[in-house]
Order: sequence, then structure tokens, then C-alpha cells
Amino acid sequence: MRLLAALRAVSWRDLAVSVAPFALALVLAVAVTLRFLQPAPPTHLVISAGPPGSAFEHAAQQYQRILARNGVTLQILASEGSQDNLHRLADDAGAADIGFVQGGLADAVPAGPGREGLVSLGSLFYEPLYIFYRGAGPIPTLAALQGRRIALGPEGSGTRALALAVLKANGVAAPAKVAWAGLGGAAMVQALLQGRIEAAFVMSDSSAPDQVRALLHAPGIRLFNVTQADAYRRRFRYLGTLELGPGSFDLGRNLPAAPLTLLAPTVELVARAGLHPALSDLLIETAREVHGRGGLLHATGEFPAPLDHEYAISEDAARFYKSGKSLSYRLLPFWLASLVDRVIVVLVPALLVLIPALRLIPGVYAWRIRRRIHRRYAELMALERRTLQPLDDAQRQGLRERLEEIDKSVIDLKIPAAFADQVYVLREHIGFVRARLQ
Repeated sequence: MRLLAALRAVSWRDLAVSVAPFALALVLAVAVTLRFLQPAPPTHLVISAGPPGSAFEHAAQQYQRILARNGVTLQILASEGSQDNLHRLADDAGAADIGFVQGGLADAVPAGPGREGLVSLGSLFYEPLYIFYRGAGPIPTLAALQGRRIALGPEGSGTRALALAVLKANGVAAPAKVAWAGLGGAAMVQALLQGRIEAAFVMSDSSAPDQVRALLHAPGIRLFNVTQADAYRRRFRYLGTLELGPGSFDLGRNLPAAPLTLLAPTVELVARAGLHPALSDLLIETAREVHGRGGLLHATGEFPAPLDHEYAISEDAARFYKSGKSLSYRLLPFWLASLVDRVIVVLVPALLVLIPALRLIPGVYAWRIRRRIHRRYAELMALERRTLQPLDDAQRQGLRERLEEIDKSVIDLKIPAAFADQVYVLREHIGFVRARLQ
């Protein structure tokens, strides 16, 4: 009953007018927030990987299994290799969201919005360039391959792009487009073993690890040792080198028998610039799980790493490498953490409006109530000033009638009980003026 009485005493009109500006500010704050708020992260991604059986495809399959644990479906697109992946990412109509791209291929895509819209989520691993050749003894430089039948790797592969670059730097004319020039994978291995070609460039973006092992153990097949490593690094800024000791490939057969130096660009996880921040974090975390363990070619924890090469490290990736995942993503499943983050982003501006509003609305409401009382005071004071002037009976009667109207309007005021004392004081003052009119 008390609650009903209190509700009846509320001046809802005054309350609505008091709340309206703050409600409008709240709606505007939430609207602006939603305008710039990232949508919920998609649950489907497409990666451009490599040929079937390649190391790129194997890595993509590991990503696929890990992302599935977090409710994200990863679709793997087969490709010819790094260059093919890069073209898909730079093409606005391309189907890929992310892809494995080796260093040194940025110029393979024409300058424009497509290439400028690509960002790196970090370098993932070294991709050594294996140069196998047939011969009785070692060759000092790649210039010795002039005039030989060389398999460069398939069109669209990073292997082919890097092979052409290093051969050109050594003054070796690009081989003509004959059947063996574009060989890769198992066909390339067989061609080299059977003597149909004399040299082959092999990288993991277009070949499987077992194909590399087959050539390492094949009699009569040698692996080129880079003796001009420093010169290559200075000429090709995206190239690194790997120093391997005797027995690195096979302890039992002591392969290689002497220290070996290989050229090795890094492979980056390249994405379109519009990749959702939550997915960016999840992909880097996945990369850590896949590539973070040490191996023959890199140390534990060396990758993934925010190495700035040809593609700028995305802002979201840079933040993740610096401070890691947000608290919600550490404690909650991916889908729930994404929801919590979005709710928090909306709540923060809402609270910035609500907190001061909850303090100011009672004051605004009280001001409106007192203003209505003060308006009657203004009428009463004007009427009292009239009583100080000479009045005839008709004028005095008119003032009495006006005074009664003021008194009645005060009685009819819908005033909360908290302001009743002010109403009764006003009525006492009305009685004082009434007495002067008698």
C-alpha cells in the first residue's frame, strides 16, 4: 500500500522530462559504440596453403585441428605455393582470408590496394632452399649451373620465384619454358634420380619432407653448400641463412658430412587487413602451438615472431606479441570471451552516462518540483504588491478570487510527499495575504 501511495505521489511527467536528456545521451553513446564496434568474429576461415603433401598443407591441417577446438572452421585451399597464396590474398575477389607466404615475393603482386591491404601476423618458420644437383664433386657457386637442365618448381610457387632470383644474381640465364623447368614434387624427384634433369630447387611450399629426404639419401645427388652467405644476405634482405653441422639430417650416415650453409627466407602468416582482432589473437596462439617447439632449423620459442619484413605487422598482432591475450580470452572459451568483450565495450560508454545520470536525475527532478512551487510564489508576490495600492471593493474582490484560484492550484498540485512541507509553507503564506485582503 505504501508503495502504491508513493507511486501515485510521483510526478511522472516531471520524472520523464528529467530522465529524457540522459536517456538520449545513453542512446547516442550506445549507437556510436555500435557503429564502430567490431562485429562478432566469424566462425569460418579460409587458408591458402600449398600442394597436397607439402609442409604448408601439413601446417594448415594442424591449424585446422586446433581452431576446431575453439569452434572455428578452417577451410584449406590447395595451391601451387607461396606466390599463388599471395595472389589470392591480394585479389579482392580471392577466396582466402589468410595464407602462408615466404619472404621475397611482395613484388610479385602489382602495387595497389590489394597488396597494401595485406598485413603479417608474424614469421612462422625458416623455409630452407635446397639446391640438389648431379655431379662428382661440389660446385663452388650457382654460376656452375649455367646451361644445365634445372627444375625450378611449379608456376605460382615461392620456390620458382626464389630460384629465378638467385640464378639471375649468379648470371645464369633463366631456363626456357620446357617440360622439366616447372617440375615439382614427386615428378621432380624422379626426374633428378633418373638423370632427366641435372639440378632442382626444392622448398617446403611445393614439396613434401619425404621428397627432400629421398634426395638427401640418393647416391650421386649432392646438396649445394652456400659459401657466399653474407653476400646473399646483403643482396636479398629477406633472406637468412642456416648453419647445419655434420649429421644434422642423418646421424647414422653422417649427413651432411661437413658443415653446411643453406639459404632460408622466413614464412609469414599473411592476412587481409580486415581480419577480426579476436581471430588474429587465436591464429597467433595457434601458430605458437604449432611452430613454437624447437627443431632442426630453429630454437624453442623463436617462432612465431613479429619480424617486420615486406608486410607490416598488424596492430592487433603487435598488441598480442606485447601483452598477450585479454583476461576474458584467458579464462573463457573463445566464443564466450568474444561475447563478453563485446558486452563490455557497450557497457563502458553506457556506464559513463548512467553513473552521473543516477546522481543528477534526483536533483533535476527536485528542481522541477520546486520550480512549480516557486511559480505560485511569483504569482502570490505579484498579487500582494497589488494589495499595497489603494483598492475599491470591486478590485479587492477580484484579488480575493484570484487568491483563491492560486490556493486551489496549489492544492491540485501533484507533489511528492517529500515536498509537502514546502507546499504547506506556501499555503501559510497564501493565508497571510488573504488576511491582508480582509
